[in-house]
Amino acid sequence: MSASRSIPEVSFFKFLNHANNILKNPLPFHALNFKNLGDIFRLNIGFGKSVLFCRDAGLLQHVLQKNQKNYTKSYIQTKDLARYVGKGLLTSEGEHWQKQRKLIQPAFHKSQLVLLLNTVQRTILEELKNVKTNKPIDVFPIFNDLAFQTVVKSIFNIAVSEEDIASLQHTTEATQQMLVQELRQPFLVWWFNLSGKSKKHLDLTQNSRTILRRLVEERKLNNKKHDDLLDMLLNARYDDGSEMSESQLVDEILILFAAGHETTSNALTFTTELLARNPEAQLKILDEISKVKSESDDIMHWIKNATYTKLVIEESMRLYPPAYFIDRVNNEEDVFEGMILPKGSTLLFSVYEIHRHPNFWKDPEDFIPERFLDENIKFSKNYYPFGAGPRMCIGNNFAMYEMILAIIALVEQFEIVEKKDPIQIKPLITLKPHNAILEFKKR
Repeated sequence: MSASRSIPEVSFFKFLNHANNILKNPLPFHALNFKNLGDIFRLNIGFGKSVLFCRDAGLLQHVLQKNQKNYTKSYIQTKDLARYVGKGLLTSEGEHWQKQRKLIQPAFHKSQLVLLLNTVQRTILEELKNVKTNKPIDVFPIFNDLAFQTVVKSIFNIAVSEEDIASLQHTTEATQQMLVQELRQPFLVWWFNLSGKSKKHLDLTQNSRTILRRLVEERKLNNKKHDDLLDMLLNARYDDGSEMSESQLVDEILILFAAGHETTSNALTFTTELLARNPEAQLKILDEISKVKSESDDIMHWIKNATYTKLVIEESMRLYPPAYFIDRVNNEEDVFEGMILPKGSTLLFSVYEIHRHPNFWKDPEDFIPERFLDENIKFSKNYYPFGAGPRMCIGNNFAMYEMILAIIALVEQFEIVEKKDPIQIKPLITLKPHNAILEFKKR
């Protein structure tokens, strides 16, 4: 293949012409371009800037693993998102990221997560009391609150006021909405700044930082052991024996709020939506629950042996990956299969498209949990529910434990009434569900 393999382009005028639809949901626009132009295309977004959109799983594996040292996260995370959540693990790069990853990683080892399971289980059972039966309800707010409460109580295993939790949750969600507008309407950023809209949301972030600093100070004055993530982070030490600064600790907690609850609440909602459309899967989970709970009262035993439940969640994250895009920028020129990627190219990989690519997935639009019985599929270059490589999501085990326990508790208590309507989506920073109206019956 020639080293000058060209990349097809989408003009700025076409981008501008579809701007309103892209703001609402960019996926159909990208899907059409992939269909017409192939697995990679260049989208010109104005002001001399362009982005490479890609659904080539081989290139994503090359970028995240094989040549990962040549790639960094784009400004979307290292600058734009960092404005609202600080320089934590998700938004940092280079030496700072390596230092933080090494420090924080032990807190998410499976042996440490076991200490949190009782807290996670109690929180799930408490939040599922909000499920109303025998009438249609929007299930997303329930899982959104469940996931946020789980993160809060896993970090702060003490009473946090409902006022503080509500404020932290509002800020997390409002700043994401603001960032989406800034990213999808870059030609209006000047107006967001001039009108004070961006500043208003930055002020919300500062309010959250004030709340978190207070909670951290209260913990430091309390010498009791709480076996939560905050204990682990406060006790963590760098190679030179120093501890994390308070400012850095607050950044990391903000990242845990932003990344830890959003993706989980989305995945749980989509999983429940899929179960509503596949009642036979509900019955399989119910049978599995009965078996694993008859064997042991140990929560980790349930998690390890809820095999089919895990398959359902994995298939849900294939069809509706919460982190539906992965972005990278190359530090130096790169070549992949005859295609030259100039230095400083911004690449946006559509995990949503990769997870449904017909060249790899059999019946890609269908819900088939059993496909993940094949370990070669689960660990292939075509499946990225938590990313891959050195920057794979640090909380992937925590998220899976939480989701398995939540689905077990939900299906054990409720029958999800069958629904035929197509699942609706709302792509923001993460892939969110839309109009997730379901009905439940008490078992």
